[in-house]
Amino acid sequence: MSTLALAFDLGGTELRGALIGRGGEVVARVSEPTMTEAGSEAVIGRIIALADKLLDDHPQAKVIGIGACAPGPLDPKAGIVIGPPTLSGWHNVPMIDILSRQFGLPVRLENDANAAALGEWRFGAGRGAGSLVFVTVSTGIGGGVIADGHIYHGRRGLAAEIGHMTITGEGDRCFCGNVGCFEAVASGTALGRRATRLTAPGDGSQLRRLSNDGDVSARHVVEAARTGDAVARDLVEAEAKWLGVGFTNLLHLYSPEVIVMGGGLANGFDLLAPGIRATIEERAMQAYRDVPIVPAELGDRAGLVGAASLILWEGEPGTALAMVQND
Repeated sequence: MSTLALAFDLGGTELRGALIGRGGEVVARVSEPTMTEAGSEAVIGRIIALADKLLDDHPQAKVIGIGACAPGPLDPKAGIVIGPPTLSGWHNVPMIDILSRQFGLPVRLENDANAAALGEWRFGAGRGAGSLVFVTVSTGIGGGVIADGHIYHGRRGLAAEIGHMTITGEGDRCFCGNVGCFEAVASGTALGRRATRLTAPGDGSQLRRLSNDGDVSARHVVEAARTGDAVARDLVEAEAKWLGVGFTNLLHLYSPEVIVMGGGLANGFDLLAPGIRATIEERAMQAYRDVPIVPAELGDRAGLVGAASLILWEGEPGTALAMVQND
């Protein structure tokens, strides 16, 4: 069997594992709820159990290492998950050290958005680009930057926390405590919140019918907009403007060859793209306006594929590589 890597994508709600080939192909995949309330030791125990299952189910697999990604903040050089808000109880968890000692394999750790950026750059919508910015728009907003063929990490791997750019002085308070963060204004959560406030249970609106008279989600907004619902269309137009403002900032900051949009809201990319582009045309300096804005191609595989590539493709500087020698 060809050379493979074990890959894990540790999310706030779902833990995914896979065996990935050098060409980015997913040979096998497993997943289960993360159960973050159980604490870091229990979750890492589940990662180990999933790894054992993948290895037991594929005894001929030639696995050369483990690539893992998790929400930030984390330090990829030290291999430590510092304290992500979506993983309760995780404080300075030495993930590389734990997994490398357990399996005796090289282990690399990366921020989940950086890993997804790497996956899209190597195997997805960013193939062939020298640089890109990947933006995931879902419950929150995250990002990763590939500059000159390498992940841009910054100090302690904390660069490109783009969800917390301040893009307005108004709106709801972000979980980080500030007002006006890109995430608080333009995430899927923010879109759903606006839609919920504009409607009411039992009002007969398309949005409330789709939500079964509960809170409206971004997915419901996109579904309603596709049917021509006027309220949903207005919400999509406003969402596209906020995304365009944020993307304009990213163009000016990083000057990428392409911006790739992923996350759950990318399912509505075709509806959002005209408004995003119009805002960029209005706000970006002339030299930045021709940069393509494209949807991601790998979906929820991007983080797994990118994490695996840290093992399968050498030379990703600034990322910790740990090897425990067999006794």
